[in-house]
Amino acid sequence: MADADVRGGDAARAAELESVLAGCRASHARLLGVVVGLDEAGVRAPSRLDGWTVGHVLTHLARNADSHTRMLSAALRGEAVEQYAGGREERAGSIEAGADRPASELRHDVERSTAGLEATWAAMTPEAWDGHGLSRGRPWPCRSLPFFRWREVEIHHVDAGTGYGPQDWPEEYVRRELPLLLATVPDRLADEAERRRLLAWLTGRSPSSGELDLGPWESRPGNYFGASRR
Repeated sequence: MADADVRGGDAARAAELESVLAGCRASHARLLGVVVGLDEAGVRAPSRLDGWTVGHVLTHLARNADSHTRMLSAALRGEAVEQYAGGREERAGSIEAGADRPASELRHDVERSTAGLEATWAAMTPEAWDGHGLSRGRPWPCRSLPFFRWREVEIHHVDAGTGYGPQDWPEEYVRRELPLLLATVPDRLADEAERRRLLAWLTGRSPSSGELDLGPWESRPGNYFGASRR
């Protein structure tokens, strides 16, 4: 019975991983369908992120793909490496350095890095998927990485401001993401009064939670990673 439970659990994990990979591949395809049509004016246009152009967003997505390829490739070798070799400083510097490249270079960078990551997914073994990368020295399970890539692509596709919006997020992504972000809400509320107002609304003891001052969800690493590193 115990062996059957283990096999069932392994099969469920494998099915979930495949579902997430399929969802992320589809998101890659939607993104690339937009990227291929961007000209010089398009990549220089401001994005929805303060201080970032569309070129910044595309460069970030390319470096993010490379960072996932880096961690997964190391796992295939039985190793664990940091997401960015030079840490957050390297991440920020590479985005700034790459944002002003010509449109053709930006398009090629996104296409190349995306294809490289998908090829690495295809090469992964069960043992490698059981490995982990590192983020600021803390283990980051390889099995969770495809979902985080999916998150990056879906959210930053919106940030690019090229016509893709939250209304376009696929239901399979929303179904997974919404509970994770809802779990961050208590720590992001301004004070105890707001937490009580929200709780009253959730329990049906108030018709409305009122206006809430919700802090940025990315402000704490724990909000981004959730339970993925436990």
